[in-house]
Amino acid sequence: MELSQHSSAVDKDHQQQLAQIDLLTIPDRSSIMVSMSNRLSTAQRARIVACLVEGMSIRATVRVTGAAKNTIVKLLVDLGQACAEYQDAALVDLPCTRIECDEIWSFCYSKAKNVPAEHEGEFGYGDVWTWTAICADTKLVPSWLVGERNGVDAEMFMRDLASRLTQRVQLTTDGHKPYLTAVESAFGADIDYAMLHKIYGAATGAGDERRYSPAICTGIDIRPVTGNPDLAKASTSYVERQNLTMRMGMRRFTRLSNGFSKKVENLAHAVSLHYMHYNFARPHKTLTKARNGYPTTPAMAAGVSDHVWTLVEIAALLDTPAQSN
Repeated sequence: MELSQHSSAVDKDHQQQLAQIDLLTIPDRSSIMVSMSNRLSTAQRARIVACLVEGMSIRATVRVTGAAKNTIVKLLVDLGQACAEYQDAALVDLPCTRIECDEIWSFCYSKAKNVPAEHEGEFGYGDVWTWTAICADTKLVPSWLVGERNGVDAEMFMRDLASRLTQRVQLTTDGHKPYLTAVESAFGADIDYAMLHKIYGAATGAGDERRYSPAICTGIDIRPVTGNPDLAKASTSYVERQNLTMRMGMRRFTRLSNGFSKKVENLAHAVSLHYMHYNFARPHKTLTKARNGYPTTPAMAAGVSDHVWTLVEIAALLDTPAQSN
């Protein structure tokens, strides 16, 4: 669904910029693989996709597959766009009852302190935040947004999430304040919402040990915000574990490396491809165990797919728009 449907109060220039990369919808796929399909077979594309979704960088994928760097980047852009469009259409009328949301940090071009003066304050240079939501029961990620950590993007994200659900849900977020107005704007009173704030102690150690070691969580403060949330089930553990899945599955999110995105558009395409693989093609251990060992993906658990997708099927999204589940 188009970004403009959700953001009447959003700054117009900022909205136009984000509309090209955000949410699940990236418009205009008229040029998808017109020339690329003449060079790579579906099987060859699938081999490249296998590298990308397992956390390999572009250059590592070049070394493994023998494909040219520009070919791989073009495939990422086109397939990421196709994956975004497919999921935008497929991830609707979802039966979720418990949702957790969070934001994960990354950066594009350079870290904020090294952004050139002519690009200071320009989106796509420096800090970039990816907003994510996960269903605690099916482990499906129904919505995400690549943008900034502000109220404007919080509202865009929440409105998109709300549009994909069929019933009242229990929602848990961290203590980031923009969630308060964003959730009210998207759901009104038709939600059971709790905010979970983690309390951290001072980092231990000295020097590099202190710098790279996470602070110790000494407690949590859970507060009901709207409706009647079950505080015993209020948690952000699944979505925080999903953050690790992202950092392990996308080289662009790996800390202390030079694999970060140079263009924010390519970051958005990589996220779309990652979630196509995560939602539809990667059996989830917990879900599989619950079905007595039958391989089950989040999309299968949510009822939007009837089988585990192969990488060839994902690559084939560029040949014909996939209509079946």
